[in-house]
Amino acid sequence: MRDLIGYGEHPPVVGWPGDARVAVSLVLNFEEGAESSIEAGDARDEDISIFGGWSADPTRRSLMKESFFEYGSRVGIWRYLGLFREYGVRSTVMACGIALERNPEAAKAIARDGHEICGHGYKWQGLVGMTAEEQRAEIRRCVAAIEQTAGVRPSGWYVREGITEETRAVLVQEGFLYDSNSYSDDLPYYVDTAEGPHLVVPYAGDTNDARFWGTGSLGSPDDFFSVLKDSLDCLLLEADEVPRMMSVGVHLRIGGRPSVAMAVRRFIEYAQAQQGVWFGTREEIARWWLQNAPATAPATEMEGASR
Repeated sequence: MRDLIGYGEHPPVVGWPGDARVAVSLVLNFEEGAESSIEAGDARDEDISIFGGWSADPTRRSLMKESFFEYGSRVGIWRYLGLFREYGVRSTVMACGIALERNPEAAKAIARDGHEICGHGYKWQGLVGMTAEEQRAEIRRCVAAIEQTAGVRPSGWYVREGITEETRAVLVQEGFLYDSNSYSDDLPYYVDTAEGPHLVVPYAGDTNDARFWGTGSLGSPDDFFSVLKDSLDCLLLEADEVPRMMSVGVHLRIGGRPSVAMAVRRFIEYAQAQQGVWFGTREEIARWWLQNAPATAPATEMEGASR
């Protein structure tokens, strides 16, 4: 059954590390080479539009469309790894297994720099339409690719086209801490599964560079910076009462372009100049929540935790 109530008027008051009031999660989506591709043996190319409304016939191989994706793996990932080193922040890289297999140098560099790698499926697709066992096989194939290329095991999960009613029970069985296939809150929350409670660390679609894509609603990097700044400002105001969480989503073939990367750079500088902002990976956020707001704790025990 859908939960349309959530925390309601009284969310749990769970402070972040260092008495921060807003936890900012920077997310890189590493999907390049994992999209549907005739070159990779798929029946069709990825059916997407780029450059506004232009789209190639997905039944024929498009080298132009392939090059659009390739930018993220060839250039975008290195731009952001350098940017994050410069500002001393760590991100969560939602990585498709085959994308890392096709760029093992990047996989090693992501882990070397201390970024979290979150399972994003083996291919850039979702789990909808799969049985529980088919989902388990996809999850395990993604995990194996991440372990073999980056030498780390993912603790989080997020996929492009969604999950099913069985997915979260499978994730608990497979040892995952959390998933991010939700856009329903500004704080982590628990859901019940057949295997017990499971933590959801929600994502966001508004503070996401995908809004530049196709006929998206963002027209310039200034637009993106304004959305990020206003989102943080709102959450900081609300955090006087209840600490909040903010996600920033970047796709390396989109946000990896110089102009959009400058908007992200400006946002990091702005956020670091504010009091009470903590940049954490989604795994760090999940572990903090599990420790300070465990699923078994009554709501009254959560009030004032870590404050």
